[in-house]
Amino acid sequence: MTAELVRGQNHTLPQTRLEIRVSAGTPVVAGATLGDERGTVRGIEWIAHPGSPQLPGLEVSQQAAADHRLAVDLEALPAGAHRVTVLLALPVGAGGPVRFGAVPAPFVAVTGLDGTEIATFTLTDLDAESAVSALELYRRQDAWKVRAVGQGYAGGLAEMLADQGVTDPAALAGSIQEAVTRGLARSVAPPPPRTPEADRVRHATGSADHRPTAPPPAAPEPPEPLADPATTGPAHTTQPHTAQPHTAQPHTAPGPAAGGPSAAGASAGGPINYAHPRRQHAAPPSPPPAAPPAQPGQPAQPVAGDATGWSMDERLYNQIWGMFEDLARAVAAYRSAVDFAESRMDQELDRVLSDPRNRIGGAGDRAREAARAKRDELASRAREALDRDLAQLAAEAAVVEPALPAAYAGWGNPVWHAHRIPMEIPMALRIGDLHLPERTDLRIPLLVRLPLERGMWVDSGRTASEAAALMDTDRLRRLAMETAVAHAARLLAVYPPGEFAVHVIDPAGSAAGPLAPLVESGVLAGPPAAGPGGVASVLAHLTRRVDLVQMAVRARAADSLPPDLDTGEQLLVVNDFPHGFDDRAVTQLRYLADEGPAVGVHLLMVADREEASAYGPVLDPLWRSLLRITPVADSHLADPWVGHAWTYEPLTIPPGSRVLEQVLSAVAAARRAAGR
Repeated sequence: MTAELVRGQNHTLPQTRLEIRVSAGTPVVAGATLGDERGTVRGIEWIAHPGSPQLPGLEVSQQAAADHRLAVDLEALPAGAHRVTVLLALPVGAGGPVRFGAVPAPFVAVTGLDGTEIATFTLTDLDAESAVSALELYRRQDAWKVRAVGQGYAGGLAEMLADQGVTDPAALAGSIQEAVTRGLARSVAPPPPRTPEADRVRHATGSADHRPTAPPPAAPEPPEPLADPATTGPAHTTQPHTAQPHTAQPHTAPGPAAGGPSAAGASAGGPINYAHPRRQHAAPPSPPPAAPPAQPGQPAQPVAGDATGWSMDERLYNQIWGMFEDLARAVAAYRSAVDFAESRMDQELDRVLSDPRNRIGGAGDRAREAARAKRDELASRAREALDRDLAQLAAEAAVVEPALPAAYAGWGNPVWHAHRIPMEIPMALRIGDLHLPERTDLRIPLLVRLPLERGMWVDSGRTASEAAALMDTDRLRRLAMETAVAHAARLLAVYPPGEFAVHVIDPAGSAAGPLAPLVESGVLAGPPAAGPGGVASVLAHLTRRVDLVQMAVRARAADSLPPDLDTGEQLLVVNDFPHGFDDRAVTQLRYLADEGPAVGVHLLMVADREEASAYGPVLDPLWRSLLRITPVADSHLADPWVGHAWTYEPLTIPPGSRVLEQVLSAVAAARRAAGR
């Protein structure tokens, strides 16, 4: 039976290999410290945090997240460690809440490897605190216990570390927050939970989004019948990964409603209408029933659209995110099981060979052979479980990929050849594929929400990846610009006519070749801007648009916008940054990056960050605000669950295909027909 603890209460732990699950409702930093018999932390080597996530017997996440899984093996802790304290803190500078009183009460559960809850604790009565000691595992004689602590610190992470006896806590807190900031910059943002407050709504201006300042309370996550260890959270396990067939459990990574009947829009004058034109107030329909198993005892046959949602597009969107998470956790289970097998072999060998009698004769050799055989058996079982999961996911991908709409499909999908410009925007857009080395042919579409929540940066530097380092500089820059043009074309093709405009800054005119499809089709808002004057003109135009829409939203006066202002979404493509940008232009670009997405102005930059180093750290916030993608394959993106490094593959147009020209021609024709 699960023990529901209150502050100060303790409970005996029946086992020493555990998982600590944190559900916070908002991204938090999770860490842990080790203490001796007096609770003293002996040094930074006894602290697990995002910048140093692994200690013997302890692993934490490398990034801030709303849900964490911390791995604990109490028998493998360093000698002298008698206490494990779990720490939570709000990330600094991430644009989120700054105190726990403004977010749902964090929920912490101590579970076994099979997911069975042993003890739970809800951290209530927090207010100005931005860091909290959640609970501690401690040794009493020969037994381990868990105690609910719930001690908050208004001084944040530094104050909490100081209370733990850490030397120079401010410096360590700063390094932890910096590691979290780097992780947020490279992490793929997960889809938001389905709540009325989190649904994306569009203003009457057609360009601005209303977003809640704090997420609604989240119910504690139910235990999952799965032990899926990961290097950034889930506990180690010697048991094979036993995830149920993917279609048997509908995905619950929902996004906002994208379908349903439309409602009348706001009038031209008066206050801005924040009501979602397609708001549904009931629960979304259940996914279609999975196909019956081909044979008794076999996994159910995959079905495209096997997720909750109002429309097939939404179901496919949620299903893809479910596949993404399943693959991340399945690989995490395998990697951690292999790591555990290696560490257990080392421990057994150390224990046997520490006895001098076993070093003579064949006893040592027999011990080595037995330990290696056990290691190989555990690794083999883990690989068999992984292969089963990968086979099921591959079968699902084979069913889902042909069913994708154009916005979710690759350029080689025939759906693009029959594409018609839609009358409303889709939920998301595919900008590439992701895969892991355990099975490189199993690709997960990388979907970003629409309207865009952050801009993108196509890295044209040769230091971006090993593949880029082998390429000629000019070839790499051309490929980066071609990638940006293809993304701009996809955005134009999935928006209704006249609701998306593309501006281009090409200061030296060096991208005339890659830009030719956009220029010749006539879909650009104006000719590519060149020279200092052209750069200044485009930036001034978009800066004015951001200022005016912001003022209209704040004043609730949509009718005050000038009649010549284009309230549709705007995309600024910048080539070869920072060439042609003076200090004023750089400041304006940073302003657009910070303030533009909220009112429908987005950046798509093509740049080599090394070449921008002359501006020093002033541009670091700009780079962090953009999603970095590459024109060649590169392992730089992290998933939001366990933090794997995923290889990003850009979308490529099949050789000899005219699909890009056909799509842009369709965009131009739709605009002419709409009189835009």
